[in-house]
Amino acid sequence: MTAGSKHLEAPRGTRSAFVTERVRDMITSGQLEPGSRINERVLVEQLNISRTPLREAFKLLEREGLISIRPNVGATVVVFTMDDVEASIEVLIGLESIGAERAAERATEAEIAEVSELHDRMVAAYGAGELMDYFHLNQDIHQKIVDAAKNPALSRVYAEECARIRRFRFAGNRDQARWSRAVHEHEQIRDAFARREGALLRELLRAHHVAGWKAARHAFEAAES
Repeated sequence: MTAGSKHLEAPRGTRSAFVTERVRDMITSGQLEPGSRINERVLVEQLNISRTPLREAFKLLEREGLISIRPNVGATVVVFTMDDVEASIEVLIGLESIGAERAAERATEAEIAEVSELHDRMVAAYGAGELMDYFHLNQDIHQKIVDAAKNPALSRVYAEECARIRRFRFAGNRDQARWSRAVHEHEQIRDAFARREGALLRELLRAHHVAGWKAARHAFEAAES
C-alpha cells in the first residue's frame, strides 16, 4: 500500500510504533527522498494521527540515523554517500561473520524453526510480489540468526547498523533477477543454519551481502547518471 493513497488508522495504544514503522518504510522505499524535509502536516493527514506520535517517531528515527532534526527546519531525511553505505556493509559482514558460527552452535531448536517459518513467509511474499513485506521478513531472518549467537552487544550493534542503511539494502531487490537470486541464497542460508554448519553459514551470509550491495550500488549509480 502506498502512503497517501488513503487514510490509515493507527492501532490504538501502539500509535508511536505504527508511525515509526510507516515513516521508516517511506524512507526505505524512497517515498521520502534523501535530503528532503518531512512535512509534518502532510503525514498527520495521511496517517490520520496527531502530531505527538509523529514527533515521538521522529526522535527514534533520529537516533537510528535516518533523519536529522534541526531548529526552525524540522525533520530532514539523512543523505548517505555510497562510501558511507559500503563502510556499513563491511561492518554488517564482519558482525555476521562473528555471529554465524556461534549461532550455529548456540541456536535452540525453536530458534532454528522460527527462522525456517520466517523463510517460508518470506518466500510467500516474494511469490505475491510484496517487496516491502518480503523485506521486513528478510531483515527479521538476518537479525534472528545474529540473535541466536547469544551476544546482546552483537545483536544491538547489528540492529543499529541495519537500521541506518535499510533503504540501500531494500533497493538491491528492486531488480527482479537479483530478487530471485536473493531468495535462492536465503534457501541456502536457512539450510546451513538448520544443519548447524557455521563455517558455511558465514560464507553464505558474506556472499549474500556482497551480491546485494553490488546490485544496490548499480541501481543507485544508474539513477544518478
